[in-house]
Amino acid sequence: MSNQQLIPLSVPNIAGNEWKYVKDCLDTGWISSVGSYVTQFEQMVAQFAGAKYGVATVNGTSALHISLLLSGVKPDDYVILPNLTFVASANSIKYIGAEPILIDADPDYWQMDLDLLEEFLENETDEKNGELIYIQDGRRIAAIMPVHILGNMCDMDRFASIIKKYPLPVVEDATEALGTRYKGKHAGTFSPLGCFSFNGNKIISTGGGGVIVSDNEELAKKAKHITNTAKASADEYYHDEVGYNYRLVNILAAVGVAQMELLPAFIKRKKEAVAFYKKELAGVADIRFQKESPDVETNGWLFTIQTKHQQQLLDHLNANKILSRRFWMPMNKLPMYKDCPYIQKKDNADYIYNTCLSIPCSTSITDEQLEIVAKEVKLALS
Repeated sequence: MSNQQLIPLSVPNIAGNEWKYVKDCLDTGWISSVGSYVTQFEQMVAQFAGAKYGVATVNGTSALHISLLLSGVKPDDYVILPNLTFVASANSIKYIGAEPILIDADPDYWQMDLDLLEEFLENETDEKNGELIYIQDGRRIAAIMPVHILGNMCDMDRFASIIKKYPLPVVEDATEALGTRYKGKHAGTFSPLGCFSFNGNKIISTGGGGVIVSDNEELAKKAKHITNTAKASADEYYHDEVGYNYRLVNILAAVGVAQMELLPAFIKRKKEAVAFYKKELAGVADIRFQKESPDVETNGWLFTIQTKHQQQLLDHLNANKILSRRFWMPMNKLPMYKDCPYIQKKDNADYIYNTCLSIPCSTSITDEQLEIVAKEVKLALS
């Protein structure tokens, strides 16, 4: 295996008009945060997701940060968050000076456990003056952030039915879920503000970048304003509030436009890889797959398997130049979030972390590479 080329986990696939559009930016000098590609990219993402408005940001974390601010989250508030997520979700809450209340993961779907959420809201919160209060310490719970882990989704009908009983704004972390739908409705559009990420490992990439989608014109305009340093005059440096320099630059948006043109083909390839792995690895040792509801059509973003032999498999694959990774460490295991309230019974998040690993599934992965990965997984677990 030593002369085999490295098979990466999930890398950008630059296969369309990226060079052409970037060259256009360079030739015309429109390389900064003003330019036609920014607007075009915002419109393409919003249109694909079935939302009316899109606001481009420098990355997915900044999109989440702004969305929480626009939802009225303030310092010392709580925001409900799954314990199993990438750290950016929790960090965006902390940027405001708020704190996460962590909810354990569902053992099968790996999303926020809705039974725990419902029990928590019924038994541990109270409503006062139209605000939701955490009974234990009297602090306000200002929002909830569901995260569509690995591009999968929970039962969004049930989620909505739980949430509607409470004054609890929703900010949707759909950063991994571009191309995922629940009953035909696109991820990120189940709340007033949904957020996508275009980091290097996502299904499409702008290197770094994010987009906030919304059907609310006022919220979209406000998001555009405060991500643009809250500049209130076209002619003067007049800023009417504390804003953020969170704008996506035109040159990266140009890459995004080219990537959006390729997105349907990328989703198709992801799904082919998922189907191949599920067929080849079904019944191998104790391997389990993330469960998907029949109502959910996922984008297949990062193919992840579960096995008690996680470390053995990781060591074997990485030694054979097949780049594989453990799941993110749960938020309550990180020093800055270890003291946050954690709602759990079995600590499924910890079990998932210790048994799950993601295997190569780039949109550019070849059939031959898929076969090599499957063969080595079987070999490691035989």
